[in-house]
Amino acid sequence: MAKGNALQAVLDRAKAGGDPAPPPATPAEAPAARGAQGSRRGTKLIGGHFPPEVSTQLRILAAEGGTTVQSLLAEALDDLFVKKGRNHVGRGGV
Repeated sequence: MAKGNALQAVLDRAKAGGDPAPPPATPAEAPAARGAQGSRRGTKLIGGHFPPEVSTQLRILAAEGGTTVQSLLAEALDDLFVKKGRNHVGRGGV
């Protein structure tokens, strides 16, 4: 492992008997992210890569409708499932 690795530095300090300092927070451990994780329990991330204009249109539609991009995507997926003759699976926590 590289000497600059923060986790390795913590392990080395602990091994030497020193008081290990906590490693720096990663984006997933940031306070704002921790609060959001509770609402995501039991869900799975579904993603895709699209042109920037798609993101812009989704954000505009969400703002105009007073809703979220996630809600719009859930609605679109529900419509797709109906169109394809699949069972309605709900909004996935939305």
